[in-house]
Amino acid sequence: MLGIINGDTYQVIFLDSPGLIVPKYALQDLMVKSAWAAIEEADLTLLLTEPREDDFDGGTRILERLKHTGKPVVLAINKIDLVAKAGLLPLIAYYRGLFDFAEIVPVSALKRDGLDDLKRLVVARLPRQPAFYPQSEVTDRPQRFFIAEIIRQKVFELFGEEIPYSVAVVIEEYKERGEARDYIKATAVCERSSQKAILIGKRGEAIKRLGRVARMEIEAFVGKGVFLELKVDVRENWRKDERKIRSLGQV
Repeated sequence: MLGIINGDTYQVIFLDSPGLIVPKYALQDLMVKSAWAAIEEADLTLLLTEPREDDFDGGTRILERLKHTGKPVVLAINKIDLVAKAGLLPLIAYYRGLFDFAEIVPVSALKRDGLDDLKRLVVARLPRQPAFYPQSEVTDRPQRFFIAEIIRQKVFELFGEEIPYSVAVVIEEYKERGEARDYIKATAVCERSSQKAILIGKRGEAIKRLGRVARMEIEAFVGKGVFLELKVDVRENWRKDERKIRSLGQV
């Protein structure tokens, strides 16, 4: 996903990649490949971690590959609001021993601590060149993408204990209708019939609740009323089949 920050004298284009993990099935494999493709394209790598030494799963392998890109790597340690200040310096020293980071910046996204410092550091390391995008743009993704993500987020919020990360959301149709409410037809795709039954619920109560909370956030996002038609479909083991993954637009 591409995000853009525009300032008076700069434009930063962030390629928000998936996490660098050891893939266990086809979807994760494609996600990791897209992450490394983004790193190869970027001028600067911003590596995000949390303030725990054991958070760096597979870190040595990742850092070795980052070294071979020849790009500067900045480490951002997020969630510093959860650790005592006395424990922060040893943690920074630990990370410095792992890799020759260009910078290490402690931040708290929740508290917004350190974010301005991180932004200044990123801007200072960007090459001088014309802006790629107009000042008004903040991403290259269409509105449908964010609507699908809103629905998917609500699935996790409402069914987090029952539904694993195996739900995709496809926007089948979007009709803008002037003064009337826009029409959105969406399908939540899961991997098993048991998951479908959970999402629909007894007498359809669960999917009604999902549609209601998703619609409210979508309306806030698009700035007008919408009519959301939501259904659930099953495509068995779609995360393990590259053809199904691509047909759902997940890469």
